[in-house]
Amino acid sequence: MKRLFVLCNVIMMSISCSNAQIKSFSKKSQSQKLTDSEGKEVKFKEVLEKYKGKTIVMEVWASWCGDCVGAMPKVKELQANNPNVVYVFVSMDKTFDKWKAGIAKHELKGENYWVNDTEGMKGTFGKSIDLDWIPRYIIINKKGEIVLYHAIETEFDKINTTLKTLE
Repeated sequence: MKRLFVLCNVIMMSISCSNAQIKSFSKKSQSQKLTDSEGKEVKFKEVLEKYKGKTIVMEVWASWCGDCVGAMPKVKELQANNPNVVYVFVSMDKTFDKWKAGIAKHELKGENYWVNDTEGMKGTFGKSIDLDWIPRYIIINKKGEIVLYHAIETEFDKINTTLKTLE
């Protein structure tokens, strides 16, 4: 009976730890290099610091991703309803040219960065932010803390609710 009790406690602790909200990006993710729209490399940490003091919605996406393209109208609606939020788009496109064409085609308004990694989502940056699906949305508050670490295209209600709590 005692063993069963201990086993149940271990399982409960494991579940609660796996559901814990991540509040900040790891040093590994912050050190990753992204490419800006001019082709200049910048560390992810610099991107985050640039917008400190503002609420940030970060979308990890790719122009080849059907779910990402399908969610674009919702993103534009989100932008219209939350104009004081900074929108940072991080692309997992395979080439710089395809990424730039995707920005133009989908008329993305916001800050745009590209992950130049041949392994794409499974590369270093993707692993550092636990990327398992795109589009992926992350919300960061004005203090620079992550308040929503994992949302996907079917969770715009959760994204909207989170943004309302930050007004």
